[in-house]
Amino acid sequence: MKKFFSMVLLIAVCITYAQKKTNGTIYVEHPAINVVEAMTQAYVKGDADKVASFLTDDFKSFNGVTSNKDDKGSDKTAFLNEVKFWKENIDYLSIKKSEGAYPDALEYKEADNKDVVWVQTWDDLKGVHNKTGVKIDTPLHRLFVVDKNNKIKTIIRYRNSSVFDEIEHSFNDRENGAIYNHHENINSVRKMIYAFENKDFDKAYSFYDEKATFSDINMPVDKSITLAEQKANDQKLFEKYDLTSIDMVGYPDYLHYEMGDARVVQSWWNFRLTRKSDNKKIVLPIFFIDNFDDKGKIISEIAYYSEKLLE
Repeated sequence: MKKFFSMVLLIAVCITYAQKKTNGTIYVEHPAINVVEAMTQAYVKGDADKVASFLTDDFKSFNGVTSNKDDKGSDKTAFLNEVKFWKENIDYLSIKKSEGAYPDALEYKEADNKDVVWVQTWDDLKGVHNKTGVKIDTPLHRLFVVDKNNKIKTIIRYRNSSVFDEIEHSFNDRENGAIYNHHENINSVRKMIYAFENKDFDKAYSFYDEKATFSDINMPVDKSITLAEQKANDQKLFEKYDLTSIDMVGYPDYLHYEMGDARVVQSWWNFRLTRKSDNKKIVLPIFFIDNFDDKGKIISEIAYYSEKLLE
């Protein structure tokens, strides 16, 4: 039996090794990598002439995420015009290695690739479009084919195009819903706030969905609390402070967005408090953002105020 299992193990090892086949060598340092990095630096600087010196005459650039099966790519002239476009339209342009990433150079054994080296890079593309103010901050993966003369023959780029769609759309005015200064959701916020002022807590909390979440500017950005936790926080506040009044500042806005069908009330208030321990009078400005569902219940609330004022 022992011999049987030994034979099975030997066969398994042989099968595992038989499934592997080398097809070339990967380099972390290579002249082709140096060419790619030098071209990238010239690209970022907007030096089209220097970029041109790194490209073959029959150079082609391809979009790696296009769905066009007949895509023929862009030629050298189009690529150099792109360099000029970025120089003229993008402020603070940078292309830097993604954290933990480094380029690879691959020399394949295949006959079709014996005279070229493939270089692959993983970078972060950043900048600000100077006409629309749209920020570019997106991963960029590129494949380069470098010939035996250390000239770049092909570039294939993979990147998220949504930010470039946003730039295109930002050249035209577009409405995104409606803004109201009178609306039932505004009424709900006012009734909720003034219920708190009068310590009618059951009524105040009735305007929230039971699964509502709460956060404020003093909390970590990814932190929120439940309705039950918010009730406990409110109780602690009233144990330390007397609430004299809550005064509305300006008027609330209700925004019903077309995109995402979001329903948002923004409101500004002055909470007038007296600290019980020393009778100190405090005016606490608060800005609330309340998100509503389609049934008129508050599903999330963000409060903006300074905790320093309560010290």
